[in-house]
Amino acid sequence: MTKQLFLFTCVIISVLCSSCITNKDVVYLQDKGTTINDSILIKELSKPYRVQINDILSINVKALDEELVAIFNPSTSVNNSSANQGQSGLYFNGFTVDLHGNIKFPILGEINVLGFTIKEIEEKVKDELTKQYFKETAELFVTVKLAGLRYTTIGEVGTGVHTLFQDRVNIIEALANAGDITQTGDRRDVLIVRQYPDGQKIHHIDLTDIAAMQSPYYYIQPNDIILVKPLRRKSLGAGQTVIQNVTTIASILSVLISTYFLTRNL
Repeated sequence: MTKQLFLFTCVIISVLCSSCITNKDVVYLQDKGTTINDSILIKELSKPYRVQINDILSINVKALDEELVAIFNPSTSVNNSSANQGQSGLYFNGFTVDLHGNIKFPILGEINVLGFTIKEIEEKVKDELTKQYFKETAELFVTVKLAGLRYTTIGEVGTGVHTLFQDRVNIIEALANAGDITQTGDRRDVLIVRQYPDGQKIHHIDLTDIAAMQSPYYYIQPNDIILVKPLRRKSLGAGQTVIQNVTTIASILSVLISTYFLTRNL
């Protein structure tokens, strides 16, 4: 019985000790001996985003003739209201890309923007306005922006739908804005559900490896879903630290020893 108790205790101790969450599990962007090619990294940073279905665009038109421009822009009162309402104001007053990839622009009607970059949409709107309503001397200026970068986080991270008013957001910033991954979250295999014209695809990224900065999924896109799975250690019910595991081991040993002596005295 003593030998069996000893062997059983050794197994329990080894399992719990191996279940500790180490620095390698929680530290982001570690140098694992992978080589980062700066040219590839710079190329990814400069890659423009192409507009997808359900994106919301903010379009502003300026020219010397302010009265004529006013019909293409929301009124000042609406702009102030949008600023106060935040994302809801942008939803009602922005230009939503429909299922066919079009936006409905005042006077001009439907304009297809699916798959175009922000710069290309600016040129497209400017060309149509110049062709139909403005002269070359009008000094027309068109600004197009994404009305916030909206994404969703779920799993071992602050769950919710978030909006950041930035042109570019990497996944580290997105997770930090959501409250960061918990200690029991799997940073080695974070899932990104991304929208494409032909449907959705699931991508994987290891955030503990510095090579993640080269990944095409390091920078999030509008409507991304970031899913963080739990570590296997969590499913085992082991503690997150050595102290928690020692406490668990002591409790198990106490029960085993008490059981042993009780059975021995019978």
